[in-house]
Amino acid sequence: MTLPAPLWQSHAPQGYVCPFCGLAAGDVSDPGNRCELSDVVHQDDELLVFMACDGFGPHEGHAMIVPVRHYEALYDLSDDLLGKIGAMSRDVAVAMKLAWNPEGTSVRQHNEPAGNQHVWHYHLHVFPRYRDDMLYRQIRHPVDVEVRAQKAQELSAALKQVLADRRPPGTGQGR
Repeated sequence: MTLPAPLWQSHAPQGYVCPFCGLAAGDVSDPGNRCELSDVVHQDDELLVFMACDGFGPHEGHAMIVPVRHYEALYDLSDDLLGKIGAMSRDVAVAMKLAWNPEGTSVRQHNEPAGNQHVWHYHLHVFPRYRDDMLYRQIRHPVDVEVRAQKAQELSAALKQVLADRRPPGTGQGR
């Protein structure tokens, strides 16, 4: 049996150094990596949550969820990993409500250049939302490292609370 050709090809350029893999490994020394270790909100064996380097509009500070292992796009994810990312997106959204009390939350994810993907490692954006944020009409802009670090600390504390509340007493396991 001959398998069909892949439906898509990698868009990562030759010699691509993945910034999210660097962050997950604790090494942000590559000059092309805009991430900082202080951006990290949460990391376990499979997922990394961190504050994004870019903001949109006046409400700076949104989180990104990535698999620790390198996968370029949604097409590459197993059902199990996709389920874990989905559950984490819920937990991060709840943590945002605790940390910053936004009026709502949104998630979005992009694949391939025409889908507006810019980093060749799967990532899911989780945004705190406000009535006046005009998120989908804003051009992204860099967020200062100090602002990201403060937001990471706030969100990390809230996420720890959310994750602890999801574990049945005495089990140390998620639901």
